Amino acid sequence: MSILELKNVSKWYGEGSERTHVLDNINLQIEEGEFVAIVGFTGSGKTTLINLIAGLLGPSEGEVLLKGQPVDGPGHDRSVIFQNYSLLPWLTVYDNVMLSVNEVYPQWTLTEKDVHVRKFIEMVNLTPAINKKPKELSGGMKQRTSVARSLAMSPEILVMDEPLGALDALTRGTLQEEILKIWSKDKKTALLITNDVDEGIFMADRIIPLNPGPMATLGPEFKIEIDRPRDKTDLNDNPLYKKTRNQIIEYLMDLGAEQKAQKKEDIVLPDLKPITPNRKFRLKKAI
Repeated sequence: MSILELKNVSKWYGEGSERTHVLDNINLQIEEGEFVAIVGFTGSGKTTLINLIAGLLGPSEGEVLLKGQPVDGPGHDRSVIFQNYSLLPWLTVYDNVMLSVNEVYPQWTLTEKDVHVRKFIEMVNLTPAINKKPKELSGGMKQRTSVARSLAMSPEILVMDEPLGALDALTRGTLQEEILKIWSKDKKTALLITNDVDEGIFMADRIIPLNPGPMATLGPEFKIEIDRPRDKTDLNDNPLYKKTRNQIIEYLMDLGAEQKAQKKEDIVLPDLKPITPNRKFRLKKAI
């Protein structure tokens, strides 16, 4: 049985002529321990999909199932890492992480909670900043705090809503590797929402495009058959990487061309092109 399943899920807002149909007939199965990336266009409904999985929204049609049971609200078994960090500005790194631990493990002693909080702060390399408040942290450090807070809840599914999109390239690459290292320790089920194809290929087991809306649907899945652990520098010379990347980009570019031909509203395509023999693509490993 899949740990997470979306069966014929549609989501719309309003009724009649005022209806805005965001998602249509979404079917998705994610196995326990799997790392799946959903790659979509800007405005395609990626955040709505996340909110349905997190239980912040209910489907207009269909079912969202967790271990075969309907999702009817938020739960500690699903933890979401948002792009905007969502930290409380008056609390330190330690206290922001402790907030989630208090919620999930109210029965623990103060000592047990303290050990647990420090473990995850150390895991994301933030021990030197443990007593700093968000205004004293860089964007990367804020996102590390958000990652530590989510992981400290020991969720069964880690959901990431474009968590690295607002970071510079160097910080983004570093956090990609750190999230993968943490994920590889206990292989929690992970779902990444991103508009970066390279990020999806580097991190996930398979990539599924979310076709542009209205009435957005899931496209065909692309399996990432590149051995782990993955090295960004080595990926450039990996024929599987080049083949998979080109397939995904070509699929997305064809979608974009089809949308424009149908004179639908403009959509923002990922700023990527297929790799050709005359266009060598180089990835610099984050330090």
